[in-house]
Amino acid sequence: MGQYDKEINRRRTFAIISHPDAGKTTLTEKFLLYGGAINLAGSVKGKATARHAVSDWMEIEKERGISVTSSVLQFEYDGFCINILDTPGHQDFSEDTYRTLMAADSAVMVIDASKGVEAQTRKLFKVCGMRGIPIFTFINKMDRDANDTFELLDEIEKELGIATCPINWPIGSGKGFKGVYDRDRHCVITYSDTEKGTKEGETLEASVEKPDELKAAIGEDAASVLMDEIELLDGASAEFDLEKVQSGKLTPVFFGSALTNFGVEFFLQHFLKLTTTPLPRKTDNTVISPTENDFSAFVFKIQANMNKAHRDRVAFMRICSGKYDASMEVKHVQGNRVMRLSQPQQIMADERKILTEAYAGDIIGVFDPGVFSIGDTLCMPKENILYEGIPTFAPEHFARVRQIDTMKRKQFVKGVQQIAQEGAIQIFQEFNSGMEEIIVGVVGVLQFDVLKYRLENEYNVEIRLEPLPYEHIRWIENKDIDVMKITGTSDMKRIVDMKGNPLLLFVNSWSVGMVLDRNEGLVLSEFGRE
Repeated sequence: MGQYDKEINRRRTFAIISHPDAGKTTLTEKFLLYGGAINLAGSVKGKATARHAVSDWMEIEKERGISVTSSVLQFEYDGFCINILDTPGHQDFSEDTYRTLMAADSAVMVIDASKGVEAQTRKLFKVCGMRGIPIFTFINKMDRDANDTFELLDEIEKELGIATCPINWPIGSGKGFKGVYDRDRHCVITYSDTEKGTKEGETLEASVEKPDELKAAIGEDAASVLMDEIELLDGASAEFDLEKVQSGKLTPVFFGSALTNFGVEFFLQHFLKLTTTPLPRKTDNTVISPTENDFSAFVFKIQANMNKAHRDRVAFMRICSGKYDASMEVKHVQGNRVMRLSQPQQIMADERKILTEAYAGDIIGVFDPGVFSIGDTLCMPKENILYEGIPTFAPEHFARVRQIDTMKRKQFVKGVQQIAQEGAIQIFQEFNSGMEEIIVGVVGVLQFDVLKYRLENEYNVEIRLEPLPYEHIRWIENKDIDVMKITGTSDMKRIVDMKGNPLLLFVNSWSVGMVLDRNEGLVLSEFGRE
């Protein structure tokens, strides 16, 4: 497999995670700008006049100004081939984000300097922790008033339980933001509010070893504060240790302003040096090396109706090993069939280019005639690889769905099932009731709006949602149990998922414990498997 090494080793595949409004979309755009993938970064704010951000392409996203789905963006920079998985920052789309993290080799965490670690960041961070993937931190919006830098680092360490190592250090913030100190080169790079959306900007460099040069660049007061902070920093912060970074125990921290481009290229250059080539992946019984095995991939996302005119479904897959060639036949392991992948493409937001080849680390989208599910494995026809399943996260909100026009039953069932296959919602049925009663579970309530919007716009079906009081769901691990014989509580409901697996819904969390106490040997789980 040696001939693929060069291509595979220049690939870097990472996800960008953040709380809403931390500036993730802006940062993504600036990466594309440096890679020459776009010439002008469309400013994300000012929705009425702005070109919409490249990575926000679905209608509902344009209306609300949030990233709903995860886009995949590929570009070249400095000899590297970079795949960015842009995840929804909005808290109601965490399920999609979790899956996207399964396809990434590292994560870039964007933090708003004036807000620090926020709720969504914690949740996403937990998933990175589950996989032990390296995390790089970009503290954004230094051109606005920011929290104390030492406090920001302290918060990351306490809240997320990961050590921090600043690679550069900010000098002031907001109107007093003077630039950053590069710890490695012992010099200050002065801040300039570069023209938004361009790469050019005037920056000066001044050595901290030349006091007069430093004072002339940033002023006497800022120079004296900086010298004190450097001393503190050298004594207090964790030593840089690449091994710890790559095992997810230490995060390198960078400061800058994505909106004005300051610090973005510095971050990108360092990140590419520190991050890894595509990582090996676990199967049910072995580990597959990206360079030593033939083609294999797994599906981590299904997106329907990306092109309204064609009513198509695209399955996104992460290539885990070897090289994909558009002329080759591959085996869909779960479906036990050998097939040619139809219309393999790379997608830059809503623009697509048909592929002839791709390598481990790349993300490709293929036309899905309705055969793929999230978590499915593809490999060479003679192989039998099965990658570990992707966890299904427990929904936290439930509603009964009813169609308004009963004559449209067929479209309604088809629409709900297809949207569920994409993983944006989970659908359940009352125990022993068939498709008559459909219950929808979502991780965040905004997904109810998306369901309604999409059923109306894509399937021409109007629905009414009746919220249900349940907040806790548990999969039943015992395969041999008679669900009807489980001694329940008054707030418990028996349901089944689309694969016929029995589940229990509860209004109160304490009921879960009571049911376990009353039914000896019963095993309940918070996660299902795709």
